[in-house]
Amino acid sequence: MPTSFRSLADGASQRDNNFNLMRLFAAWLVIYGHSYAVTASPGPDLIQQVVQIRFAGAVAVDMFFLISGFLIAASFERNRLRDYLAARALRIFPALIVCVSLSVFVLGALLTTSPDYWQSPQTWKYLVRNITLDKAQYFLPGVFEDLPSKAINGSIWSLPVEFRLYLLLAALGMARLLRGWRYNTLAVVGLVAGFTFIDVAVLAPWKVSNLWCQAFFAMGVFAWVNRARIPLAWPLLVVALGAAAVMRGTAYFYIAYFIALSYTTFFVACVPKLPRLRHHDISYGLYLYGWPSQQLVLHVAPGSGPLFNTFWATLLAGTLAALSWRFVERPALRFKRRRTPAPVAPDVVPEPMPVAIRDPA
Repeated sequence: MPTSFRSLADGASQRDNNFNLMRLFAAWLVIYGHSYAVTASPGPDLIQQVVQIRFAGAVAVDMFFLISGFLIAASFERNRLRDYLAARALRIFPALIVCVSLSVFVLGALLTTSPDYWQSPQTWKYLVRNITLDKAQYFLPGVFEDLPSKAINGSIWSLPVEFRLYLLLAALGMARLLRGWRYNTLAVVGLVAGFTFIDVAVLAPWKVSNLWCQAFFAMGVFAWVNRARIPLAWPLLVVALGAAAVMRGTAYFYIAYFIALSYTTFFVACVPKLPRLRHHDISYGLYLYGWPSQQLVLHVAPGSGPLFNTFWATLLAGTLAALSWRFVERPALRFKRRRTPAPVAPDVVPEPMPVAIRDPA
């Protein structure tokens, strides 16, 4: 693979790009970042020590939404609306339904200390609301109530956010607002207004998380719309990271972080020659089963630390993710391909996956 490309379009069109590997890394980074919240361990993680304004899991969220915006925009451009919506549903729901069902009917049933587990409305609310993306539910009666974080799956919150962004993107596309200057105007005005007028210090943490998700998704779509005009070159990467380093600790670091992470993510996804992960994309499953696995590890080994939790949860979640890919996600993708005509766009980018990681704050 070349050391640089004339444009992001050139890089994304390479069959050996690193988008799948980047998503897998981000999914693991979420487990690492969440290990501090799950184990109630003090001190910032290594990523937060560098970035300061975002912990490791939040940086992973930002990467996920950025990549998602890019790939989802590509998916919309290549497909009719019906096929686009079907593709999104078949990618997000099958694995989600299985994960949530296992949480209720296996994990919860085996570990609950509540005699009214099956009679409790919360049990069925957790099942129905999570698999329908109505409103994220985190707790099951009598399950993990002795742990610092009682949530069954603290990562599931952003799936409704992401799915609504899928629908919003479709609406913009149907209104012909994803083309050139029209979307660029919307994105630039929205992002500039957001960074200028929104005071994150006075907002609830969940609102701040949502805003970051929306901003990076919008940037991902912007990158797709302008992919032929965005160069990928080492000097620009050095400038982006250098500017972020200089502005670290200042009021302008939010903007520098946003630009640096965006450019770095696309650069690493396209330029370096890294191991290929084209046929086994377990990143979605690793995310889905990451938090429950971390809770289960802490349940079995109470008092264990974040690195211990990260190691064993990665093994457990990785195993479940591989099973999810083999028996749930890959069959769903094959069914989707039988229903969807061949792509008409030349760019070779992997199938988008949903994003669902949360800042535990």
